[in-house]
Amino acid sequence: MSDETKGPAASSEPAAGHGAGELTAETGRCLCGAVSFTAAQVDPGMHACHCRICRRWTGGPSISANAAGVAFAGSAYLSVYESSAWGERGFCRKCGSSLFFRLQGSDRYILNHGSFDNPDHLKVVGEIYIDEKPSSYDLRGEHERLTGDEFLASLGITPE
Repeated sequence: MSDETKGPAASSEPAAGHGAGELTAETGRCLCGAVSFTAAQVDPGMHACHCRICRRWTGGPSISANAAGVAFAGSAYLSVYESSAWGERGFCRKCGSSLFFRLQGSDRYILNHGSFDNPDHLKVVGEIYIDEKPSSYDLRGEHERLTGDEFLASLGITPE
């Protein structure tokens, strides 16, 4: 999610569901296992973000799921990078795994697909920042594709 915008109000609810199914409880961890998490409410409808910031952070599109009720173990290895005035990104300081994007001051997380222990039932149901996607790859399938401005408008966020 691009950080070059004015942020929304914090919420403890998962972001609006993507329609892939009911919220589920999930577990996950970083590559080395130093940081792990449990999430009480995970929306199985993931989105792929093609914004420049997410692509730099993850090495490709950030495929992730909205979650609430997230608790971490191994906090000594959990680092948080303030990537904007309203957003931050969490990663393991031991192995470098990117774990989440979070709105500052909220318990709402956007957890990276690769960090889940059992991601088989999660599925991509939308793409955001499609206008920033490079031409070197495409995700197949019929699903919603929003430009950055369309996505921000759906959240009630005004671009700067």
